[in-house]
Amino acid sequence: MDDDAPRAERFAAFGDDADGGNPAGVVLDAAGLTAGRMQQLAAAVGYSETAFVTGPIRRAARSVIPIRYFAPEGEVDFCGHATIATAVALCESVGEGSYTLGTRVGPVAVTGHREGARTVGSLRSPAVGCLPLERELLEALLDALRWHQDDLDPSYPPAIGVGGNRHPVLVARDLRRLERLDYDFPTLQRLSREHGWITVQLVTPAGPGQWRARNPFPWGGVVEDPATGAAAAAFAGYLRHHGRLEVGDGIVIRQGVELGRPGTIAVQLLEDAALVSGTATRIRRHGEA
Repeated sequence: MDDDAPRAERFAAFGDDADGGNPAGVVLDAAGLTAGRMQQLAAAVGYSETAFVTGPIRRAARSVIPIRYFAPEGEVDFCGHATIATAVALCESVGEGSYTLGTRVGPVAVTGHREGARTVGSLRSPAVGCLPLERELLEALLDALRWHQDDLDPSYPPAIGVGGNRHPVLVARDLRRLERLDYDFPTLQRLSREHGWITVQLVTPAGPGQWRARNPFPWGGVVEDPATGAAAAAFAGYLRHHGRLEVGDGIVIRQGVELGRPGTIAVQLLEDAALVSGTATRIRRHGEA
């Protein structure tokens, strides 16, 4: 990376410490960067996404801070965990409180505040919803995952959750099915890019209001995301559509356990969106104070 390149701060989003959750890069001074340069920097950082603040940071009412997100292999319209990381970066560098980020899917309100030694970020997602998953696409998805129809919980129909991005939702019959993930990466990457599936939301119930999740991310060139805020918002839209969640209800998603990077995502269903919250911890590189 060039010596004069903007510095990418690094955070573990949704983890209680730097070894948990999903790592994200945050560049707060990216106004002078081209899309190509942002893509290069994101690939160099190597995380599933890096967020780039491409305009001035203002806190005044109705001020919108432009932001873009890049995976190692392409730009993403919206990324939940990198947004949580950005909220925490703004909290630490500018101050606690509320900000509005201008994403490619519209304005996203975020807050950052400290709770003792922790810093917590929250985002109000784009509109959440649910779309059908056609049978032939479901069969292709199951084949790519090396899953079978009887691996699915029959009380939760497969569908596409929407929350800024599109995420197929498959509810596994039990945790053992979720723990075994060995999919056909090239095939699932092709399907994801053809149909605009940013991640695939694989979940199973873990108790009242509790879920376990895994999220393949071949669209961006990443085998699996350890914690996925945008998919969590989309899952709230899925649950509402199927009568499993009402406005004001909340769920907790545990993700990243199988990757050795456990994280916790809190989700509350709002009238037309989802409130997604979690901690983000700064990742210190060797030699940093």
